[in-house]
Amino acid sequence: MEKKTLGTVISTLRKERNMTQKELAAKLHITDKAVSKWERDLACPDINTLPLLAEQLGVSVDTLLSSGTTDRAPAEDIQKIAAVALKAVAMGMGIAVTTLSALGKLQIQTGITMLGVGLASLGLYLFSKPE
Repeated sequence: MEKKTLGTVISTLRKERNMTQKELAAKLHITDKAVSKWERDLACPDINTLPLLAEQLGVSVDTLLSSGTTDRAPAEDIQKIAAVALKAVAMGMGIAVTTLSALGKLQIQTGITMLGVGLASLGLYLFSKPE
């Protein structure tokens, strides 16, 4: 779902109530230019205006401000970031071991540790991946 901005929420609610920008502005004691800027996301309503704006649009302030959220939860973003990080660590360790080995600079204990970290990261990624 596309993220709705505060401006699009205000515009949608205003139109659902068959109200023009000028009519909404008059009820809020502001100019219609201010309402236009809100709806185009060029400005935001003053914090003192929010309760009256919400009242005129028939919603609570909480509902008005939370309407811009998406269906995707932050937990999904965290899972995606963690998956990328785990794959990157696994790949990085493999590349480091290969490069150091090719240069003749790899100590056995260091190589085993690095491969262990890489395999552990890859295992965590694979076990956390939804089937």
